[in-house]
Amino acid sequence: MAATIALPFSALRSSSKSLILLSRLLFPRQSQQGVGASAPNSGVLEIPISELTVTQLTREQFDDLAALADTNHVLVRAFDVALNILREANDEVRAEWFVTALAKERARVANAKNYLLDICHAFEAEGFDVTVIKSLDHWPDLGSDIDLYTNAQPAKVIRMMAARFKGTMAERSWGDRLACKWNFEIPGLPEAVEVHMGRLGQTGEQITLASRLAGRSREVQVEGETFSVPAVSDRLLISTLQRMYRHFYFRLCDVVDSAGLVDNGLINYEDLRAAATASGIWEGTATYLVIVSDYVKRYRGTALDLPRFVRDAARFGDEEVYFRKDFLRVPILPQSAKLYGIQLSELLRKRELHSSARLGLLPWLATAAAVGQKLTGSDKGIW
Repeated sequence: MAATIALPFSALRSSSKSLILLSRLLFPRQSQQGVGASAPNSGVLEIPISELTVTQLTREQFDDLAALADTNHVLVRAFDVALNILREANDEVRAEWFVTALAKERARVANAKNYLLDICHAFEAEGFDVTVIKSLDHWPDLGSDIDLYTNAQPAKVIRMMAARFKGTMAERSWGDRLACKWNFEIPGLPEAVEVHMGRLGQTGEQITLASRLAGRSREVQVEGETFSVPAVSDRLLISTLQRMYRHFYFRLCDVVDSAGLVDNGLINYEDLRAAATASGIWEGTATYLVIVSDYVKRYRGTALDLPRFVRDAARFGDEEVYFRKDFLRVPILPQSAKLYGIQLSELLRKRELHSSARLGLLPWLATAAAVGQKLTGSDKGIW
């Protein structure tokens, strides 16, 4: 387990201070008891709240905070809270920094949402199913690209994107080809449109989850517009695949989004367990939720109300998580490697040999990406 990091606040790097301040804004402490106490065996920095305040930010510190909030897709939610604090303190100068940043981000999000609506309507007009995955999970924030899933034939989607939006395909990496996803660039839309077709997962190994995604989808209202999004259980499985089996890091938005599902009582845990087990990622899903719960407890003072069978299935919590390069990192060895092994074993047990073969390529792909990164400074063309 990672040891607790005990450093004076002044000695911490700016990004670490920004992480702590963002976490305090997003997860306000519900009880004053134990404010500033670190959880045992924690690898995530913890600083007394008295050391952190938006009313004392320098312009340089604000810029670092804004950059980290943007990277973690929480700028709107965190800065709305900070702005209320500054207005109550009559701090007009700093409040204006936040107002300007919020206006810029809201304009970007509004533009992306309008394009997203048009794209979804175009899919429907062509008779294609379409489900918005990941992108609307962060609302009123939005990610750095737009993610969609469809069972439509790739050639038909490519023709439609070109005809209706003058969309051009970005060069596909090895990982893109395995995952059966295509990225489109559309004039007027800074964000790429990433369309997953027929498969999910880093190597396209998830056909069970993918095949039933559209049939289990639900409708949500966003500023009066209707979008089709995954069922809550499927949404969590997609997040788990992305964080525990692909990127091996969490953004703060993942913690906020998933904690909201738990706090609002939106999760059917029996359905979640059944869906995750069918996909071979139940242990990873349980671990994902426990990491979220532990992180929330660190700042809010209370953990998420998770069923015992979820906690029992988890392989580790946030004692294994550490902050580096703007994200909360999950160790690949040995923990994530064990989860990968379980997933592969489950696919083999169910005799999903094609999916097993695809998943078996993941270590080689990761190795190639690591070598490419070391030699050229980029893994472009691989992931």
